[in-house]
Amino acid sequence: MNHLRYLLEEDPPQGRLDHAALELASIDTPGLDPAPFLDQLNAMASGLGDRMRNFNDGRDFVETAQRYLFGELGFRGNQEDFFDPRNSCLNQVLERRTGIPITLSVLYMEIARRLQMPVYGISLPRHFVIQFDDGNYSTFIDPYNGGKAITAHECFALAGAEVADPVLLRRASKKDIVIRMLQNLRGVYLRRSDWARTVQTLDLLLVGAPEVAGLYKQRGLLQIELRHMQAARTDLERYLALEPDAADRDDVRKQIQAIHGWLGRVN
Repeated sequence: MNHLRYLLEEDPPQGRLDHAALELASIDTPGLDPAPFLDQLNAMASGLGDRMRNFNDGRDFVETAQRYLFGELGFRGNQEDFFDPRNSCLNQVLERRTGIPITLSVLYMEIARRLQMPVYGISLPRHFVIQFDDGNYSTFIDPYNGGKAITAHECFALAGAEVADPVLLRRASKKDIVIRMLQNLRGVYLRRSDWARTVQTLDLLLVGAPEVAGLYKQRGLLQIELRHMQAARTDLERYLALEPDAADRDDVRKQIQAIHGWLGRVN
């Protein structure tokens, strides 16, 4: 997961979301070969380019992309099984033509990048959309709902915002995007009690956010479920080091003491 880790550690402007997203998908599909899916993205970008009338017309790009990706190719939001882990995996989105807002947005962004079109991720609360903005034409786009153009007011509604706060429309960095993808996948695996894969997502989240104490606590508790007691102790001790005044510090100390006892018995 070299490219994904690179994005999480450095957040470089030249980072490749497609590579990172496919590396992330290898959590669900170990040994995943990204090459066929990168080829699919290349072919889709070529197909979209062939259908465009004027590469200098932003409105034409947005309208043509909607017809091609969401009409002709049939990409859509998965409203029947939103919490299927495959919705968070770019390879599965490409194969099944369905996904959640952020993976469909990454798909769109990566096709646009191949055509040198300026499309940016917008990480709204509760939803993820994208923005096309070439300096002459600008619009927000909702890939989960058919790739339709939407207004800023509609973005605020999707976010459940009572006040039209422009901060909500801030463009997400590539690191922001992969962290949100990891958070989504973590939530899906937690719902399924898939502790091992949840820990894999936490390992990566901690690469990007090593200062977030709660991630260590969550991973430590899951390591207990997996009977990885030394790893659990390390994580819980790290949690207390970062949050020495945590409201649950006494409970966590008791858990650490219990782990000491367990390790003493097995050794």
